[in-house]
Amino acid sequence: MIASAAVAIGGIGLFLIGMLILTDGLKSLIGNSQRRVMAQLTNSPATGALTGALMTAVVQSSSATTVTAVGFVGAGLLTFTQALGIIFGANIGTTLTGWIVAVLGFKLQLGAIALPVLLVAVLVKFFSKGRTALAGWSLAGFCLIFIGLNTMQEGMELFGSVVTPDDFPSDTFFGRLQLVGIGIAITLLTQSSSAGIAAAMVALASGTINLPQAAAMIIGMNVATTFTAVLAATGGSTAMRQTGFAHMIYNVLTGILAFSLLTPFASIAAHFTDPAAPGSDQLALAAFHTTFNTLGVLLILPVTGLFARLILWLIPDDGTDLSRRLDNRLLPDTAAATDALAGTLNECALILFDHLHGAIDRSHRRKSRLNLARIQDAISKSELYTADIQARRAPPAGIGRFTAAIHALDHLRRLCHRATQSQRIVTIAHDPALREVSAQFVTLLANITRSEDLKAAERDFDALRKGLREQRHRIREDAAYNAAAGLLSVDDTINRLDSIRWLHRSAYHVWRIAHHLSDISALEAADDVPTSTAELEAELD
Repeated sequence: MIASAAVAIGGIGLFLIGMLILTDGLKSLIGNSQRRVMAQLTNSPATGALTGALMTAVVQSSSATTVTAVGFVGAGLLTFTQALGIIFGANIGTTLTGWIVAVLGFKLQLGAIALPVLLVAVLVKFFSKGRTALAGWSLAGFCLIFIGLNTMQEGMELFGSVVTPDDFPSDTFFGRLQLVGIGIAITLLTQSSSAGIAAAMVALASGTINLPQAAAMIIGMNVATTFTAVLAATGGSTAMRQTGFAHMIYNVLTGILAFSLLTPFASIAAHFTDPAAPGSDQLALAAFHTTFNTLGVLLILPVTGLFARLILWLIPDDGTDLSRRLDNRLLPDTAAATDALAGTLNECALILFDHLHGAIDRSHRRKSRLNLARIQDAISKSELYTADIQARRAPPAGIGRFTAAIHALDHLRRLCHRATQSQRIVTIAHDPALREVSAQFVTLLANITRSEDLKAAERDFDALRKGLREQRHRIREDAAYNAAAGLLSVDDTINRLDSIRWLHRSAYHVWRIAHHLSDISALEAADDVPTSTAELEAELD
């Protein structure tokens, strides 16, 4: 008995390792395609559910899909309501594992050929490079899943004669609740609902439990898969906590729905399953898992907006902490961490632009009363966060976006420093010679804070800084002439020259911030460095 238990537990371990390797290989093989598809196809909760189901089925990881969605919300690429659709769909995507185990592991019984295929997969991994090596690694994980499944079956064979369905809670209301609790406990121990579902199918095949009991345990596993996410989200960013609790509440509601379907499922399954046919009960269990998750998505999609408002009411985001998106739990996923950084920089930039507008034009009522100290604090925290991302080394597909974020952060820090130079700002606001150019500057600042169109801002400020470069020379000559003629004091001359230089450099920084942030928002590798960097910097001297 003890030896069989050890073999069964070892089989679960092999299954978990296989899932980890498979997920790791598929994520690396797909690269940035997953993110691009999710961003491009998600424009509503319904399309989000489709992409969430598709991406989770492809990479075999609902947590990876959820983290990506959180990153998108932090970067402003998706609304929280749209991201909820992705989370709902991820529940459907996770049910594919059950179908793979039921069809290939029990119906077709392909586990016997997994060992030789595993050798081929490992050789491909060792002697190949690039995508071929990643494909071999994914195949190795796939083989380990079935090797673990076979090992579990071997360990469970003895239990089939020692432990029977009568040893488990009876098929009553309270008995089913106990079985749901057992399913929750199994998932919390294995930290994987997929491993729990595979174990339930093995126990079902050995006769340790019957189909209704296995179905009740599956419900518990489906609910428990969100508990670790909630624990991980506790103390994290607002977006992470909102996502974690939304996922948990949704899965609990789906679990209640599934629990109400247990009786009709047991009746239908009794008529259509054949205990003598290999894999028949396992297919029924996989069908039940997919059915109640799909029904849950179909029922909640029409009220996603109300559900989102409930979550935002429970976990509000007051927006006062500009660094709230910088969640260390996103760091293992470099792309998601870069999204969070980009969202932080984008918000800081818009608030800083609005601050500069109000500092020059006193009649302007600022949208935010956040002072410069808070913006500087967020920039400092962003720099530390960037160092943590860099320590993990972004994959090649994300190098461009990460580099663009670093450039945007650098220019934002420089512009924030210029916002503290109050004497120059006062001169700009009151000097008649600078009135026209300062009016152009604040008008474009107003445009960008109103529309938040980074591409348009990039074009506008590129044109402005070029114009300021020419006007800077003219104003410098005029000031020197007036100073020589005694029409302007030396102090006023110096202040005027410093102020036009301030305007020119500030316009330059706004242009570069808009350029780099728009690169990140486009989800493309921002490897294009316009013109020579040395040439661009030279114009500021």
